[in-house]
Amino acid sequence: MLGLKFETKTSWVTIAKNDLQQILTDHAFAEQKAASNAVSIIINYSEETELVSAMSEIAIEEMEHFKMVHDLMIARNMVLGRDQVNDYAKHLKNYFPKTKDRTEALIQRLLLAALIEARSCERFKVFSENLKDPELVQFYKDLMISEANHYTTFLGFARQYQDKEIVNKKWEGLLKYEADFMKKRGTQAKVHG
Repeated sequence: MLGLKFETKTSWVTIAKNDLQQILTDHAFAEQKAASNAVSIIINYSEETELVSAMSEIAIEEMEHFKMVHDLMIARNMVLGRDQVNDYAKHLKNYFPKTKDRTEALIQRLLLAALIEARSCERFKVFSENLKDPELVQFYKDLMISEANHYTTFLGFARQYQDKEIVNKKWEGLLKYEADFMKKRGTQAKVHG
C-alpha cells in the first residue's frame, strides 16, 4: 500500500524499545514538525482553499499527536528531551532541485511530506507488531492509521496540482532515493533513524 522500497528491520525495534524515552522524544518532535509543515503550507498557499482546509485538519491532528506522546511520557515519569536535528528530512529535501516555480515547490513539499508520513506509518506498524507492552502496541497501531491517512492526503494533492504521470515519476524516484538512504539506518532510537 505505501510503496516503500525498503522495509525496516526488526532490529530497529530492539534499539527503539531499549531507549524508549529517546524514541518518544523524537516521535513527539516529529509530530510537532509535521504540524509546523502543514501550517507553513497554509501560509504559503493560502489561496488554495481545499488544500488549506486539509492542512488545517492535519496541523491540528499532528499537535494532538504531540500531546498524546507527551502525555504518555508524563504517565511513564519521562521528561520530553531536547529536539535533535532530523537528518532524515534534511536528506530527503536534497533529492529535488531548488525551484522558484510555486507549483513545482508545492509538489516537492507534498511528496516529501507524503514520504515522511509513509515511513512513519511503516515504522509505527513494525514497532507495534514487535512490542510486548499492550499500551504501546495499541498506541502505535492507532497512530499508524492516522499516518497512512496523511500520506494519502499529501500524495493525492500532489497529483491534483500536476499531471499524474509526472508526479508518479517524481514519487518513484524519491522512493528509490529514500530506500538507499534507509539501508544505512535503523541504528538509532529515532522514528526515522
